[in-house]
Amino acid sequence: MKHDPRITPWRDGIAARSLEGVIEAEVYLDPKAMSCTAAATGIRSAPDAGAEQMDQLLFGERFEVLEEEGAWLFGQAARDGYVGFVEAAAMGPAGPLPTHRISALRTYAFAANSIKSRASGPYSINSLVAVDAVEGKLAKVAGAGWMTAAHLEPIGMFEDDWAAVAERFVGAPYLWGGRESLGLDCSGLVQQALFACGHACPRDTDQQQALGAPIEAEAFGRGDLVFWKGHVAMGLGDGEIVHANGYHMATVVEPLTEAITRIDAAGSGQPTAYRRV
Repeated sequence: MKHDPRITPWRDGIAARSLEGVIEAEVYLDPKAMSCTAAATGIRSAPDAGAEQMDQLLFGERFEVLEEEGAWLFGQAARDGYVGFVEAAAMGPAGPLPTHRISALRTYAFAANSIKSRASGPYSINSLVAVDAVEGKLAKVAGAGWMTAAHLEPIGMFEDDWAAVAERFVGAPYLWGGRESLGLDCSGLVQQALFACGHACPRDTDQQQALGAPIEAEAFGRGDLVFWKGHVAMGLGDGEIVHANGYHMATVVEPLTEAITRIDAAGSGQPTAYRRV
């Protein structure tokens, strides 16, 4: 059986203990849970800041560490299962379980219970936080500081229109492997929009093509997904889509027909699938 290296915690003779009897390895290790303490940090293909960013961790997300390699940690993201290397400096011991998620597109944390105190961040939508207290308009978040309470939603409270969530990213720069509000890629946009609505979602376009059920092109509408080889966009209705793309180097809204014509002319062909989540 072939295992997808993107979501299989295994490399150079070591593997997670959960893979014992499934994948041959010299040693099986119990992962150590850690949390992202930075606003966002890259999951990279190698222990090098210049290596490809394949995914990101957002603040509060767990990372199951299998091995330390200098200033880097090798392991697997708990939320979407992606495997790779993260900088140890961006991680800390697994803290308290999250009580809230950030529901605003982005927000700051303040060093004290005052909007005039030193700010850090910004922290992106779907970051996971543990609220210790609420005083006035600010909530004290473990490991971060004081955030605007209105920018947080309790765990289990979700939005219901993922197309509307995706539209909030319009103008954000295109960033390969990105999931944060300051920059993201096509599948990162889809994942973030679905996460905000309580739907599990894998990281890459080929994985996302298994979401929901197939539909005919004529039925494509708001919230539906359209796929090309290596690309995905989300329908907004009235023939429009929203997508993060390398042509505009940003998240944009445009007619689906224009995107189909341009992508085909660039040599990537016609859409490969339409899906309803």
